[in-house]
Amino acid sequence: MAEIQKLEALEILDSRGNPTLAVTVTLNGGITATAKVPSGASTGLREAVELRDGDKSLYGGKGVRKACAYVEGEIQAAVVGMDPEDQKALDRRLCSLDGTPNKARLGANAILGVSLAAARASALNRGLPLYAHLAEGRNFLLPTPMLNVLNGGRHADNSVDFQEYMISPVGAPSFQEGLRSAVETFHTLKSILHANGLSTAVGDEGGFAPHLKSNEQAVEVILEAIHKAGYEPGEDIAVMLDPAASEFFDEGAYVFDKSDNSRHSPAEMIAFWKDWLKRYPEIWSLEDGIGEEDHAGWQQITRELGDKVQLVGDDNFVTNPAIFREAIRDDIANAILIKLNQIGTVTETLECIAIAKENGYGAVISHRSGETEDTSIADLAVATGVGQIKTGSASRGERIAKYNRLLEIEKELGPKAKYAGTSPYKRWRR
Repeated sequence: MAEIQKLEALEILDSRGNPTLAVTVTLNGGITATAKVPSGASTGLREAVELRDGDKSLYGGKGVRKACAYVEGEIQAAVVGMDPEDQKALDRRLCSLDGTPNKARLGANAILGVSLAAARASALNRGLPLYAHLAEGRNFLLPTPMLNVLNGGRHADNSVDFQEYMISPVGAPSFQEGLRSAVETFHTLKSILHANGLSTAVGDEGGFAPHLKSNEQAVEVILEAIHKAGYEPGEDIAVMLDPAASEFFDEGAYVFDKSDNSRHSPAEMIAFWKDWLKRYPEIWSLEDGIGEEDHAGWQQITRELGDKVQLVGDDNFVTNPAIFREAIRDDIANAILIKLNQIGTVTETLECIAIAKENGYGAVISHRSGETEDTSIADLAVATGVGQIKTGSASRGERIAKYNRLLEIEKELGPKAKYAGTSPYKRWRR
């Protein structure tokens, strides 16, 4: 039987130049595997807690040396000798050791590093790619990607209130062809922005971050780019939105403080989205269109739009099984965003995906704005067959790494490779 022999942790940098952890697990047979932990900027209030040093003399207080010390000290002492292939037992041990409901003592970043590195080591020990190790007999499905092509909100210093405008190649026959069409559209969008004297600098997730006249202009220039690239909006390539409404929800109102300083009540915000969906039927998915603390607003938007568009909960669900089950009982949203570091263990992440499937909810595997070159989420998307992944734009190496990994998996699977395409959205696209 394989056993965990050693843990090592290293303070590294994420894509924003902030510290994060790389954790390496060594098994008794000599196999080693490393996981690199991402970090978010737009975070839910109930996410599992990252452990930061707080020493202002080191990285402005954002260092993770305490988390590294926990990995090599207390956590290592608790997990050495455990079977890495018993992921559930390992993750239970990690959660019990931490002893808090949100992993605040040892840090979700330290715990996830160990959990994910152990999964990678187990895959190597079995002679399997990570997606096959995690699949547990499920059929493999290449996800339809959501490429973030325009950034706003907290992810860019511009005049756009909404955080992510994405394109998704729903009409392609394969992941490779879908990625190609989306990348061609991305480059076409760049040329349009450049021709109009707009900035083509990119935000945290690789999308362009121009100063635009309005939030609507972002949708319109994307639709223009899809057309000019030779594709049909809403058929070949759909538009997906992540406004991250929690970021502009203030004292019961939604404030567009980056564009026109307008204020919208929850009912007006829902009316706003209804209008956009009527004007732009090419929009297939709306993530965090309502703030996480606006519980009644989430229920209302689900009643009014839940049978017309994918409504993805992120900040309000935070990949937490208990929170997600409560939301399902309250009829909130119809899909969940899945982020490993929001909850901190592989087991709890897989549990959330299982809950979504059991209840007819969609699921979208997601990166974070502060990423690393770790490609685990690409394997996770294929293994779980959720059919959707958002991992940034067609630029920045930490984003491209995930797309390249999916291309590798598709080639490796050969005739067994199936592409999700429109399938995750069929329940809403009539």
